Amino acid sequence: MELNGTAAIVSGSASGLGEATARELAAAGSQVVVADLNEQQGKAVADSIGGVFARTDVADEQSVQAAVDVAASLGAPLRVIVNCAGIGWAARTVGRDGTPHDLAAYRKVIDVNLIGTFNLMRIGAAAVAKTEPADADGQRGVIINTASVAGLEGQTGQVAYSASKGGIIGMTVPAARDLAAIGMRVNTICPGIIDTPIYGAGPAADEFKAKLIAPVVFPKRMGTAAEFAHLVRALIENDYMNADVIRFDGGIRFQPK
Repeated sequence: MELNGTAAIVSGSASGLGEATARELAAAGSQVVVADLNEQQGKAVADSIGGVFARTDVADEQSVQAAVDVAASLGAPLRVIVNCAGIGWAARTVGRDGTPHDLAAYRKVIDVNLIGTFNLMRIGAAAVAKTEPADADGQRGVIINTASVAGLEGQTGQVAYSASKGGIIGMTVPAARDLAAIGMRVNTICPGIIDTPIYGAGPAADEFKAKLIAPVVFPKRMGTAAEFAHLVRALIENDYMNADVIRFDGGIRFQPK
């Protein structure tokens, strides 16, 4: 898929993996809609890449529809949908004090991570379906979803997060089969430990990061948001990549804790 002269929408793109992806796609010639709840940071990112900000709650149907409408009205065909919005949560199924996992918290993680991903995927794909094919294969667009290695081998306390990310992994093949009829590809990336601002800075943060990278095989460090964005672009531009789940983790295998 040629990115130059297309439109793209990236959720969760006011910071972290989403921001790096928005910048990568813009550098390749896409007009990018920065879809995020953080208005201040989202507008700053959009302004810096010549994109457009759309305040978006991925779990809300009308909010996602409005953001996709913006992407579809940019004057370039909407070809790319990237799901990076997500939240984390840590709690045991039964806590040490004997209390069960909070159901509202579980639902919130599922709403944002899993339903939010499906929301943008389905509404975005419907908009892409209205465009003309981009090549002789009849290709119209590409969807990249962000899961996690926790969706494959979650750790203690990750029952909600792992369920949400595992659901995204499980959607990959059936979604690709569903959307083949309209010339769309679907791939999912499973990041491992990626160095984003969420970990903070300073000696305490450095000590915590050192523990996180201990199980990484090679290179012995955290991944970067720029490396993630590079992989997103590669999956978009390689037309034979479809219905795949790709680990992006330096060979890490999570321990139980």
